[in-house]
Amino acid sequence: MKIATWNVNGIRARHEQVGAWIREDRPDVVCLQETKASREQVPATLLELEGYWCYWHGFKGYSGVALLVRKSFSPERPEFRHPSFDMENRIVIASVQGVTIASIYVPNGGKDFEAKLRFLTALTSFAGEFKGAKEALILCGDLNIAHTPMDVHPKERKEVIGQLPVERAFLDSILASGLVDLGRAMAPTDEGLFTWWAPWREMRKRNIGWRLDYIYPSESLARKATACRVEAAVGTSDHAPVLATFAP
Repeated sequence: MKIATWNVNGIRARHEQVGAWIREDRPDVVCLQETKASREQVPATLLELEGYWCYWHGFKGYSGVALLVRKSFSPERPEFRHPSFDMENRIVIASVQGVTIASIYVPNGGKDFEAKLRFLTALTSFAGEFKGAKEALILCGDLNIAHTPMDVHPKERKEVIGQLPVERAFLDSILASGLVDLGRAMAPTDEGLFTWWAPWREMRKRNIGWRLDYIYPSESLARKATACRVEAAVGTSDHAPVLATFAP
């Protein structure tokens, strides 16, 4: 099983890159964030991508998420749905082969920090519902928090939104529900593991970034993981895709 997540920062601007990336890596599940498009605005090449069940949840110019499931992985179209705390088209979930998968775009919090905290509170409760449950859970997406100081380049470490203790405590609580930060589990000492770079001063080229994009599987699934890599060379979004592979 291959699961990928990517904040594309505008699907209309990057639809060719996204299509090429999917054709190259062939993930079984693709989680996209910050699509910035209503369903009617999604380019036709991706709206109903060949070989995938596609669900687009967004509106023009802001936020938005998508979930694409390969038909060979799920012969029947999954039921795509939204938890009650969905706001601004920020979360879509589906159950596939006994696993609930979520594509999530947590608010940045710069304009409304309280709204970010409310969303995180609800997301924590949602993850907690799966603790000890038979059905596994995988949370994927741009969580807009660097979990630890190690997840931020030393030049960027500061007390700002995205690095605040109250935000990091939410990720601690979500993981305590029985989930695993797969990227960090696979690279526990990698101090250059980032997924987002500010789009100026060649920050990406210099790898001065933050790790904001995550794949959090249930512990039972994490034990089957064989890889979780950041594809830093892919695309022109300010975020890079993250791709995880699990053994059968």
